Amino acid sequence: MGKLRSFITQQMLTPGFIMRALAVFVIGSLFGVGLFTFVYARGYSYLGNDPTTCINCHVMQDQYDGWKAGPHANVATCNDCHAPHDNIVHKYIVKGENGFWHGLKFTTGWYPENIRIRETNRQVTNDACLYCHAEVTSDMHLTIDDGATLSCVRCHDDVGHQ
Repeated sequence: MGKLRSFITQQMLTPGFIMRALAVFVIGSLFGVGLFTFVYARGYSYLGNDPTTCINCHVMQDQYDGWKAGPHANVATCNDCHAPHDNIVHKYIVKGENGFWHGLKFTTGWYPENIRIRETNRQVTNDACLYCHAEVTSDMHLTIDDGATLSCVRCHDDVGHQ
């Protein structure tokens, strides 16, 4: 038994073993904290389409209330306007990216009091307008003099959140 104990002790004191044990501890801790945070913050709810998910973070209450009072409340959910319609992979890439930034900013408090849409999300929202309102917009000339595309949300920026 003494030889076994000596062998185990010698193996455990090697730099390679200590580094592997430390790596397992750090990775396991990060995974555990990440899993806890995902469950605690109801991260799984963002995989669906329920608009009440958006008010998991209290800072989104005004946007949710504006949507409920607006013209789209009975015909569109948050994802209908804020997630791509081209394919499911792109949809979940955008949702994942937004989830990361929302989580970081809301956890750290690094967001302005007047929440602003990022340019990439403005484009997703504009594309959603064109997707849902294609029968109306398909005949419109949506380019301006310099060849740039006219954005729906440029003039209708409060439609979803009155």
